[in-house]
Amino acid sequence: MSSAAPLSPLPRLSRDALPALPTHLLSPEWREPRIGIVHLGIGNFHRAHQALYTEEAMLAEGGDWGICGVTLQGDVGKRDALMEQQGLYSLVERGPAAVKVTVMRALREVLAMPVDRPALFARLADPAVRIVSLTVTEKGYCRDPKTGEVALDDPAIAHDLTHPLAPRTVPGILVAGLRARRDAANGKPFTVLSCDNLAHNGAALRQVVCSFARQLDAALADWIAAEVPFPATMVDRIVPATTDAERATAAGQLGYRDAAPVPCEPFRQWVIEDRFPHGRPAWDAVGAQLVDDVTPFELAKLRMLNGTHSTLAYLSMLGGFATIDAAIGDSAMRAFIHAMMTEEIAPTLSMPASFDLAGYRDALLERYANPALKHRCAQIAMDGSQKLPPRLLATIAARIEAGQPYRRLALAVAAWMVFLRAQADDGTRYEISDPLADRLTALSGSAHGEPRALMDALLAVREVFPADLAGHVEFRATLYRALQLLKENGARAAIAALQ
Repeated sequence: MSSAAPLSPLPRLSRDALPALPTHLLSPEWREPRIGIVHLGIGNFHRAHQALYTEEAMLAEGGDWGICGVTLQGDVGKRDALMEQQGLYSLVERGPAAVKVTVMRALREVLAMPVDRPALFARLADPAVRIVSLTVTEKGYCRDPKTGEVALDDPAIAHDLTHPLAPRTVPGILVAGLRARRDAANGKPFTVLSCDNLAHNGAALRQVVCSFARQLDAALADWIAAEVPFPATMVDRIVPATTDAERATAAGQLGYRDAAPVPCEPFRQWVIEDRFPHGRPAWDAVGAQLVDDVTPFELAKLRMLNGTHSTLAYLSMLGGFATIDAAIGDSAMRAFIHAMMTEEIAPTLSMPASFDLAGYRDALLERYANPALKHRCAQIAMDGSQKLPPRLLATIAARIEAGQPYRRLALAVAAWMVFLRAQADDGTRYEISDPLADRLTALSGSAHGEPRALMDALLAVREVFPADLAGHVEFRATLYRALQLLKENGARAAIAALQ
């Protein structure tokens, strides 16, 4: 008896396949653009957010805004996977009731640091590149949290200051690229566009870059400060990590293999400070908001969405919820997060009259409940030492200044502290992924589970807790009560107690 021949594998996604995929394109019309944007940190978020807006903008009003994406961790595998597909990838948009797969074309080139350093600096020197954008997370800024200047004690920064023509860090790369632009015949810089969840991200990046440049060349630092725009932005879209499920979904709908699909929710938002003297895509024609001041929108997102996302992540890691939709599906957790947003976070915000904070809150709760995304709490829990200050501690400081209570916010901070023991309430172990992981877990272990010792040890970490907050008597008392509540009752009972 003969066995059936194995099925042939699907062909790989490529530009030759596009004529067969008209229903999976934003438009069948397309003119291959020159590269006009270099993006540092070519992860899932950029590909589901800024790259999508950029392709839509080129379809709407033209322009040469093709993207050169750069991986900063030497991820040759990601580079090769995307370049084997000629920069193509699919967005797998998962709504509560349907899945939509769209093939994206704006990504024209992918480079991997440090192996492609010469090619990257050739791009940065090219006057056709008018924007360098980045999504590198808070830790990628190499920023001293106490001063906002570049972190001179960072070994990677020390390397870049010693080897300025072979940089490894974002500040080093940007300064080297801007030096080349200053010294070129036309002397025009590129615009530097931060798209990270960092308070006042444009100003923060400008301070880091200028302080790094000043260590090398005071005249260069002065030129950057005077000539280089650093617009602020607020970005919003829930983009989980890619799994085999997205690869299977993309293959099933396209009939082609995609090694790098990106899952995302239907919702997206982009608010941008309108400072682009050297030109930009027509992002405002496709839904982005170009404004004079991003700050109110940035704070609303950082505190309402990112703050509650982190709260959900740490309480869920302790309480045994694996994904955000599972966590918010618990009635006690939903009531807790609703009350936290309504009573503790929203009063700290000053929004334009047209902005409906209650509607924004309700929309966030519905986005969290989307069962199709399966956004892992462990992913959101990463890098807490970088995320806590803008997402939770700044809100607590605002509540303290206003003389208002913050019991739920304090429970979120306490949950992060207990999370560092690397063990859920039921004994399940998990990994701590954080730039300060070794130090934080050692401090947690030295406390032996005692709330007072744990609080004292972690409040002394100045990279996370500023001295004035760490020494605030009322804050310490509120945080201690939250830690006691978690120790005596576990996360789920603590949530129920503070609804």
